[in-house]
Amino acid sequence: MLPATGAWLEGDPIGHRSFAELGPLALESGLSLPSVSVAYETWGQLNRDGSNAVLLLHALTGDSHATGDAGEGHVTAGWWDQMVGPGRPIDTDKYYVVAPNVLGGCQGTTGPASLDLAGRRWGSRFPRITVRDQVAAEIALSHALGISRWHFVVGGSMGGLRALEWALLGPAEGISVDAIGAIACSAQFTGDQIAWSHPQLAAIRADVNFHGGDYYDQPPGKGPHVGLGIARQIAHITYRSALELDERFARLPQGAEEPLHGGRFAVQSYLDHHAHKLAARFDANSYISLTESMLSHDLGRERGGVRSALRSIAARALIVGVDSDRLFPVIHSERMAAEIPNADPVHIIHSDFGHDGFLIDFDQLEPAVRHFLASLDAAANIT
Repeated sequence: MLPATGAWLEGDPIGHRSFAELGPLALESGLSLPSVSVAYETWGQLNRDGSNAVLLLHALTGDSHATGDAGEGHVTAGWWDQMVGPGRPIDTDKYYVVAPNVLGGCQGTTGPASLDLAGRRWGSRFPRITVRDQVAAEIALSHALGISRWHFVVGGSMGGLRALEWALLGPAEGISVDAIGAIACSAQFTGDQIAWSHPQLAAIRADVNFHGGDYYDQPPGKGPHVGLGIARQIAHITYRSALELDERFARLPQGAEEPLHGGRFAVQSYLDHHAHKLAARFDANSYISLTESMLSHDLGRERGGVRSALRSIAARALIVGVDSDRLFPVIHSERMAAEIPNADPVHIIHSDFGHDGFLIDFDQLEPAVRHFLASLDAAANIT
């Protein structure tokens, strides 16, 4: 049984999360949100000169819980456990690590399921937001936390889009950025990526229980879970590789099911499983809002084009691509590394898992991040 629509939303400040009330936020659209709250988690301690702060930016269906077990206030275990913690590449004994939940999300930060000032769910009235709006909210959070310098801003996939924007928007708003990590992402959302996104959005909006985005008053289990699940299935295919799906599942049936007589192939069962998992913990409106924010992603918009924008980045950059990624092909990582003046040579993860390689192949990602941070720490005298 799926939870009541919105039952996993707007959590109380329990578990490890904290909440920052940031006041109104002007949006690129010309509209504004009258009150924004951001859920975030922190690990470690800020040093005396404020030079050791690290900002972690999650992917589409992630949240502020970058490391740690699942539990009260945390639906899932940390999405980057192998990377964040004492002695790990992002060492919480050395760095002050902050992971915010993104604007438009559904794990504590203001999004479509949040209450407006009149106490009503935003639903269909929630304004369209961009990646730059999301970074603007994170800049406001930084000011609220008293952080004027990020040692390292890092994210993968959707988080990588925000890391790129941070390199330009942060300094413009008085927050210096020593270095960024842009992992499995691109400087501009492409026609192919927009095309993959389109049927995901259509599936949610076609769900009989979507009601134009105003579905929060329905009985338990009556939200647009079917449409959201189909969207997740489409997306999950782009997250993995053809090689993995062929080698892992081939044409095997699911258990005793017989495909010739209405049963499923194992790969169909696998996609059904991921559909149900996401529908049980995520809000369909947030999925739409965040996906549409990625459609708007263009680092070169109003900056003279992508090449000009990349060449304007002053921060050092670690660019990581996954060679089997069919959502963000590695050529985009190679181009970013070639254009950003202070980028290290592009680091390529060799993976059978496609886009999700940055969440799986830690044996390759860990040393890349550790080596990059070691040289960055030496320059900043962080020990």
